[in-house]
Amino acid sequence: MYKFGKAVVKLRLPILILALALIIPAWLGMQATRINYDMLTYLPEDIETMKGQDILMDEFGKGAFSFIVAEGMEDKDVSDLRQRIEQVPHVDSALWYDSIADLSIPKELLPDKLRDVFVDGDATMIAVFFDTSSSADETIEAITEIRQLCGKQCFVSGISALVTDLKNLCEREEPIYVGIAVLCALVAMELLTDSWLVPLVFLAGIGITILYNMGTNVFFGQISYITKALAAVLQLAVTMDYSIFLWHAYCARKKENPSREEAMALAIRDTVLSVAGSALTTIAGFLALCFMSYTMGADIGVVMAKGCLLGVIGSVTILPALILLLDKPLTATMHKSLIPDMSGVAAWITSHFWAFLVAFAVILVPATIGYFHTPVYYDFTQILSGDDVESMDAEDMQFLTAKQKLEEYFDVATTHMILCDADLPAKDAEAMARRIEKLDGVTTVLSLDSLLGTDIPADFLPGSVTKMLKSGQWQLMLINSAYAVSTDEVNGQIDAINGILKEYDPHGMLIGEAPCTKDLIEITDKDFTVVSWVSIGFVFLIILLTLRSATLPVILVAVIEFAVFINLGIPYYTHFTMPFIAPICISTIQLGSTVDYAILTTTRYKELRHTCDKRQAITEALAYAMPSVLVSALSFFAATFGVGLYSDIDLISSMCNLLARGAIVSMFSVLLVLPALLMLLDGVIGKTTLGMKKQLQSI
Repeated sequence: MYKFGKAVVKLRLPILILALALIIPAWLGMQATRINYDMLTYLPEDIETMKGQDILMDEFGKGAFSFIVAEGMEDKDVSDLRQRIEQVPHVDSALWYDSIADLSIPKELLPDKLRDVFVDGDATMIAVFFDTSSSADETIEAITEIRQLCGKQCFVSGISALVTDLKNLCEREEPIYVGIAVLCALVAMELLTDSWLVPLVFLAGIGITILYNMGTNVFFGQISYITKALAAVLQLAVTMDYSIFLWHAYCARKKENPSREEAMALAIRDTVLSVAGSALTTIAGFLALCFMSYTMGADIGVVMAKGCLLGVIGSVTILPALILLLDKPLTATMHKSLIPDMSGVAAWITSHFWAFLVAFAVILVPATIGYFHTPVYYDFTQILSGDDVESMDAEDMQFLTAKQKLEEYFDVATTHMILCDADLPAKDAEAMARRIEKLDGVTTVLSLDSLLGTDIPADFLPGSVTKMLKSGQWQLMLINSAYAVSTDEVNGQIDAINGILKEYDPHGMLIGEAPCTKDLIEITDKDFTVVSWVSIGFVFLIILLTLRSATLPVILVAVIEFAVFINLGIPYYTHFTMPFIAPICISTIQLGSTVDYAILTTTRYKELRHTCDKRQAITEALAYAMPSVLVSALSFFAATFGVGLYSDIDLISSMCNLLARGAIVSMFSVLLVLPALLMLLDGVIGKTTLGMKKQLQSI
């Protein structure tokens, strides 16, 4: 590593030139990376609901689906609007009652079922099918054009409308996220470091590696909007430590070496050796997300692990080159650190370790209860607003307004789709539809055989309508439900519909947002357990190899998991409902990115324990680690908390708030609980740590 440091110092100008040159392809790659806003597309491809979506696309040429509610429009205007909607690129078909019956027929003479599906007072509903998927760029463009055609009297609902609003809001907010994170981190570092200029140098170095990370995502083809929104903020938060450590190592080495080049070479060596364990635990935490069946975990995990690795590389190549280039102004702007000597505080904590052990035992019980009862939501409509709809702009509420109109006029909260055998006898199909219509919460069933019953022979239906609902070996039924997505009521309804469907067609499939969400609930419940244990296993193994102890990995993981339990348990007591993806991600990210606080303290304790008694070793280790832990945790907090306060997207806001709180809770857990456990278990640690028992006997 010393030779590597010497090479970096020698080649610092070429390194800077190359680093700046690589910004151009990184920027182009970032612009070329597609962003996916549909969270249902990350479900496993082999489950029935996803297979059904593929059949719907392959057999019917239909992907996305939407209802349009029109208020106070004349029938001829609605008919004209329907025809214009059908001309929008990637609209496969638009179904209104004039698709089946002539407008010259008075509404009062229409069959009740047909009238109830499409008309309610002065409101009417148009069903629109698209030939592209819910989150496809073409569908989003089509939704935007349809909204322009509809004007203020019409409201466009459906997942694609949600995705469109989400995309517009994200694109508007994401640059602000980065600005807030940078500004808050800058303020924190100006207060916590010993140079007024060095925080700007840190941000420049980290900013370059963030661009590299986002640019190399082009090789994946696409990333989720959550990954894009959080990647820069998270990379800034978790890699700031590496820059701070290099700076401190360089300043220390400069006091020993008159040559700044030699001091930097040694600082690079020190940094690589010291941050390796920290980086490994952080990367392990992110990679644990790849073990989720719900593949958004892999999307976030791989991008963030790559960002962490690039952050390490940047901190020992680009940052040293920048510091050497700006050494004179950096030295001239140095000032006394605002963090005081922590020896007195450390001694007080150590001397009161029994109090902290009691607090640990007392808090653990409610924290555990809260952790295992963390309230989460799966309804994607809440991603936009959470519980704070009133604070949103009208432009951002277009989907939510349409959803409310659909529920108000037609009592439709969600729509299921049945794919069943095209050769299913008409009497069986109609009998199945009648039984489904009688289920609680089902408002209407729309199909070839049930829509008109016996009033109009099937031969009289226009070919376009027949093609819309029947193709090849499959026929399509639409089921409108008054129950909201992800509720116990709709999940029970789905089970009941599936039971009826399988009686008539064992190979039939029930698809749509609610069935997919039901699968999502079942899959992510398992993922939460799997990912938590995988991340614990990874981190445990890294600590085991780093500290060469059988008990220290247990203690360190327990300390951080205690902080995770507190962080994710608080929402249970505050009645705050989180998006479902938050606890899965937070549990692994908090463990991986903050366990290095404990590793730093414990490593120093091990070194000092060779020559000191346990109280002195723990006190001095705590005093040594406390400034670094404070700077790291407060920088992490600063980079995430501001974004959490600002964002109008509930998912982003919740994730950032949890990350910010998690950093602070982990900091207190390491500074208060870890020393207490080391004091209590010092004897056991000595007997179970390689080489430590013999050295302790010599004290």
